[in-house]
Amino acid sequence: MYTYFHKATWQSAVYFYKRSKKRKDSSGRFMITALLCMLITATAGTATARTGPIADFPTPSPMAVGFSFPLAKINDSTMARIKSVGIDYIEIAGITGLADKQTDIKYSDAKLREMAAKAKKAADNAGVKIWSIHMGYGSHIDLSERNEAKREKTIAFHKKILMMCQILRPQIILFHPSWYLGLHERPQRIAQLIKSCRELLPIIEKQGATMVIENMLGYELQKDEKYERPLCRSVAETKAIFKRLPAAIGSAIDMNHIKNPEKLITAMGSRLKTVHVADGNGREENHYLPCSGKGDNNWNAILAVLYKVHYAGPFMFECHYKDVSELTACYKTLYADYLSSLK
Repeated sequence: MYTYFHKATWQSAVYFYKRSKKRKDSSGRFMITALLCMLITATAGTATARTGPIADFPTPSPMAVGFSFPLAKINDSTMARIKSVGIDYIEIAGITGLADKQTDIKYSDAKLREMAAKAKKAADNAGVKIWSIHMGYGSHIDLSERNEAKREKTIAFHKKILMMCQILRPQIILFHPSWYLGLHERPQRIAQLIKSCRELLPIIEKQGATMVIENMLGYELQKDEKYERPLCRSVAETKAIFKRLPAAIGSAIDMNHIKNPEKLITAMGSRLKTVHVADGNGREENHYLPCSGKGDNNWNAILAVLYKVHYAGPFMFECHYKDVSELTACYKTLYADYLSSLK
């Protein structure tokens, strides 16, 4: 079969052909001959060599599987169960519940550290890796808040949670860009989001983690006569915002929040650092299990672009399910279907 060697040799031959043609030099033609001889020799005896574009090789490797799991439910028993069904990563959710509606933390620093240490120990004991933390969000926890006093309370809340992250040691720390906006506020809200991100980024980088911003549901601009949908509501808006954010901030793509998520994955490219896997119609918060038969996502197209942009994180489910074992079974189905589509 074709290998990286065959592909590299063929690409080298093409390079020398183009160079010799442009420069009219015979040394290039000599190199082509030598490289083609190497290719023929290396291929000799491979009677079952697969035909088709060399770019199809090698077969994409399967991704690790993860899913969103509440902080309050992390214990030895739940982590052992998760590991037993083939899940290696979790995203810690439920952080919003640590604050009241005035954005004040409900617990002491000592209690927060205790909660984090307990969760980390349980995950480590089971061999489950904490991939990401889904930071708090809501009308009272909004990085884009126009009112400076309220925005500063949001920043203070996030800094308390980042103290927990020092213990939990996630690779990814995920934020929503905003809550719903008032009418015609987008320019000011984007500026506030960028200001907040610049304030939090150094703390996150010091912990060795990556800060990411998630895309939000927003198939149409207005939610109703009073509110607009959150920031990062479309491919165009997300691209524009990310051009203004520090390059160290990555993208988190929620496949339930946008129709044809493969388009946003392609647009974000190497800035894509984590995903939320769910099916939907791009208009509602469906969060269907991809194998439920509901939703409009084209999973072969999604997997194709994830491999194309060299996405290196887990296949992180954030969806409804009856039993956690459904998640690994679903991923195996999606992966097998994708491999079949390559034949």
